[in-house]
Amino acid sequence: MKRDAFRGAGTAAALALGLLSAACAPVTERAPPLARAAAPAAPVLLTPDARDASSHARPAEARVAHVALDLLADVAAQRLSGTATLDVVAAPGAREVVLDAKGLEIARVTDDRGRDLPYTEGDVDPNLGAPLTVTLNGARRIVVAYRSAPGAAALQWLTPEQTAGKKQPFLFSQGQAILNRTWIPTQDSPGIRQTWEARISVPAGLRAVMSAERLTPEGEPTDRGGAGHRAYRFRMDKPVAPYLIALAVGDLDFRALGPRSGVYAEPATLDRAARELVDTEKMIAAAEALYGPYRWGRYDMIVLPPSFPYGGMENPTLTFLTPTFIAGDRSLNGLVAHELAHSWSGNLVTNATWADGWLNEGFTSYFENRIMEALYGPARAAQEQALSWADMEAAFAELGQDAPGTRLRGTGGPDDGASGIVYDKGAVFLRTLERSVGRERWDAYLRSYFDRHAFRPMTSARFLADLRANLVRGDRVLEERLLLDRWVYAPGLPANAARPERTAFAAADRAITVFNAGGAAAAAPYAGWTTAERLRFLNALPSELPAARLTELDRALGLSASGNAELLFAWLRLAVANRYEPAVPALERFLLAQGRRKFVRPLFEGLMAQGDWGRPIARRVFARAAPGYHAVTRDSVAKLLAGRAIGGRGIN
Repeated sequence: MKRDAFRGAGTAAALALGLLSAACAPVTERAPPLARAAAPAAPVLLTPDARDASSHARPAEARVAHVALDLLADVAAQRLSGTATLDVVAAPGAREVVLDAKGLEIARVTDDRGRDLPYTEGDVDPNLGAPLTVTLNGARRIVVAYRSAPGAAALQWLTPEQTAGKKQPFLFSQGQAILNRTWIPTQDSPGIRQTWEARISVPAGLRAVMSAERLTPEGEPTDRGGAGHRAYRFRMDKPVAPYLIALAVGDLDFRALGPRSGVYAEPATLDRAARELVDTEKMIAAAEALYGPYRWGRYDMIVLPPSFPYGGMENPTLTFLTPTFIAGDRSLNGLVAHELAHSWSGNLVTNATWADGWLNEGFTSYFENRIMEALYGPARAAQEQALSWADMEAAFAELGQDAPGTRLRGTGGPDDGASGIVYDKGAVFLRTLERSVGRERWDAYLRSYFDRHAFRPMTSARFLADLRANLVRGDRVLEERLLLDRWVYAPGLPANAARPERTAFAAADRAITVFNAGGAAAAAPYAGWTTAERLRFLNALPSELPAARLTELDRALGLSASGNAELLFAWLRLAVANRYEPAVPALERFLLAQGRRKFVRPLFEGLMAQGDWGRPIARRVFARAAPGYHAVTRDSVAKLLAGRAIGGRGIN
């Protein structure tokens, strides 16, 4: 690669690092500027409560400040190979830097002058991978030559047959929570924010996009990889959590949605995706009106092939979306509002460790609802609040009201924690704060919170301290009323929780009462309801229903033929729970057509719970579907079918 693709030499010498004192006082440092644009002044706080058990890194001694990738996408071998050049900020006397690596094949480590640096790969932990320890020998920039392993957990390589267009292969990455260490040798912890840049070489006919400024949107000729290959260059000049470095390569077209937003998708999907995303610019404006300017330049999205394991992933400047959000009527675009809200909560202010993931998802779920209210009115927002409350109640019912897993601040691994707690209880907490102090005062506080902590990691302890300093302000009566510590550190639901409006689903609740009393399914005004009302109705139906009633429901409401993935999922869960054989073809089609873990895992779980009826179906369908699932989905279902315990459920 050309040297001018990366930052100029000598910038590492200008980096400054504060040290942890013997008493472990906070450390503050500035992210380094890039050659072409200065990074924001973004201190990184390294304190005892921010040590990350999910990373081998020791950032108080030496931390990665900038990553520069130069990689070739080898579609045939299903590998990324090349170099990662890392700028390291080291404390005086620090002799080594510890990186995270999982399955990477390291060829060589040098300084920026090409001199070999000694390195060791430690013992492999099945979840965390191995520590890659590099002896610095005074270097502040190191170059790791490596390649990813086939089957790297963060990368999914799709054959043309597994894509929407069926013409070209496809690659996408999914880094959250700790998967990016399978293709990038860096310190893979959300509290160790890093600027980055990349050059990605891909075969002819494919386009590369990443979660950063796209410097060469159409690519440029390169001699790497063979004839016809093109290189795409990217730059992120703002320090981000490393799990937010994301890549997609495929047959992609682009459609502008507004002056600063657009969507990438396969040509076969682009028209439908663009229609579904028509309100994106309005969402950005609504979010800015609430909590301040959007600080990432463009807000583009990419609709990925159906195997993408999540609903969406908030990668900066390029949200990754599942095609299952395309319902044809924009009824599921709350997903877009959620991922957009992450541009403030999660991307701008990031949980320092995964134990504090609620600071990411709980804040974002609250913010999402405020965007939906601004765009579509209080009635829709109230309905979605009520659905969120029901999800939280389901988590309490499953885990136990006073179980440790119902605390907001977790104690387990990066994928632990029920979404009904991390997302929904977190949102209820913020809604409770809003109602306790009034919306005007709360909004002023939250906007200032994002401004004061922009581009920094956050912990629960620091957030509570910030609340007390900038919202409570010594008001003892208010402090006692808010129950702050109980919300974050204690299990269960505090007594002051802001409950949703009881009338949000009045029409759907009346229809449920009529149906349960023996009324006809066709009597429900289902066709005129919102998606939220339909979900309320389906989710409130009795868990045990005779086949005749299920047949009546399906025929009257067209459930098995629904094009709305959320509604189809709710129906199929009910059908599986009742061993309703006529729904099995629709179930198989759904499980084979998409790999979103939120839908896939509960349906396989339901099948396994049905013993001799459901288990053969589960194993037969999984054998066909597994090759098309991302590792996140595939591994969780495989554990389920093997009878092994799995972590928190329902994330995204």
